[in-house]
Amino acid sequence: MRRLPLGLLLAVCLCGCTSPRSAVRALVDPQRLSDHPERYIVAGVDNEETLPAGHAGSSPKGYDSLTVYGPTSRAAQLLRGIERDYRLREVTAWPIAPLHMHCAVLELEADADATSVIAALSQDPRLRIAQPLQTFTTQSADYDDPYVGLQRGFQQMDVPQAHAWSRGEGIRIAIIDTGADTTHPDLRGVIEQVGNFVDADADQFRRDRHGTELAGIIAAVANNHEGIVGIAPGARLSVFKACWQLHDDADAARCNSFTLAQALTAAMDSHAQIVNLSLSGPADPLLRDLIREGLRRGILFIGAHPAESGARDGQFLAIDGVIEVADGGTQGDTGTPLHAPGREILTLFPGGRYDFASGTSLSTAHVTGAVALLLRRNPKLTSSTVYQLLRTTSNHDDPGGDSINACAALTSLIGHGLCRHEASDAGRVAMH
Repeated sequence: MRRLPLGLLLAVCLCGCTSPRSAVRALVDPQRLSDHPERYIVAGVDNEETLPAGHAGSSPKGYDSLTVYGPTSRAAQLLRGIERDYRLREVTAWPIAPLHMHCAVLELEADADATSVIAALSQDPRLRIAQPLQTFTTQSADYDDPYVGLQRGFQQMDVPQAHAWSRGEGIRIAIIDTGADTTHPDLRGVIEQVGNFVDADADQFRRDRHGTELAGIIAAVANNHEGIVGIAPGARLSVFKACWQLHDDADAARCNSFTLAQALTAAMDSHAQIVNLSLSGPADPLLRDLIREGLRRGILFIGAHPAESGARDGQFLAIDGVIEVADGGTQGDTGTPLHAPGREILTLFPGGRYDFASGTSLSTAHVTGAVALLLRRNPKLTSSTVYQLLRTTSNHDDPGGDSINACAALTSLIGHGLCRHEASDAGRVAMH
């Protein structure tokens, strides 16, 4: 999405208040208003027209007539009185036909306090509204994070456009994995809770790679002049270490039923709305029962689909209600799992670093972030609804596999909006 110039945006906002047949007088450059918005206020008065006396068979003149809808003499008189009494100067004015109101932008005197004047105006019975002149900007896909252009999965899933509708603000996500670098600049303020069910080594917790990679994909801070942008940068994370890293220079890690059971219990206690399980392993009755209890409570579980073909039977995540995810480039069986990018993904590494990583674990994190965007718009979504929404809006013709499309899923959920692929298609249709 392109950023609209602020002056143009204000002009659009002002015009949006106006009926097509309304007269706008004393037009002013909106850019001048936006330079010092604190010096202006918006005031509105009733603008009821006096209907002329009719005769048999005639229709009274109203707001749907073809004449220009303008301010009544009474409305103009009221505003002149407001200007005089509060030492204000009208900059521009426009009638709002649907509201039967006449509005004006009024400039304060240099020594006037806007808050005090608005407070007084709000008590004046002559006015229907009195408020600051507020500045609005469009949601934008512009980020000041220097590596965002290298985030191929981020772009493939149309995440920049999805952020116009949601950034996952306030959604609580539990990552059950290794530890993570809680001091990483791109995770500052993101990780709100940690738990270590492996050992008491806080330094190793921060050196763990796998959990750091997942946390970065899901919720790396946006627009902080650092590194990358998370799929859901407004989400808040809990990192529960249930797995121990086998080697300092590799992602491989190991967990067991005991540590995972503790972490799953902690995730439920933390009131997590989503649990990310980028893990694989055998079927486990204890873990199965814990996950089923979480599902009963409304928690959404996002898990990694086994990489080996036909290996789903006997896996601890093969539970109805768990949303399974495969690498977006996976060939062959594409029946049940969702697909998301998982090859050469730029993400966070411990020690404040950035690097590329691959694997179904990262695909799972992409879906977790996308689900957070959806929950922000509707926190009551069920696992089956989320799955169907992401499945039916996937990019089935994407060269890298039928990857989910975060923007398409969001716009389908909220019932409006246009995504990159849809906009391109619309443009081609328009040209023909």
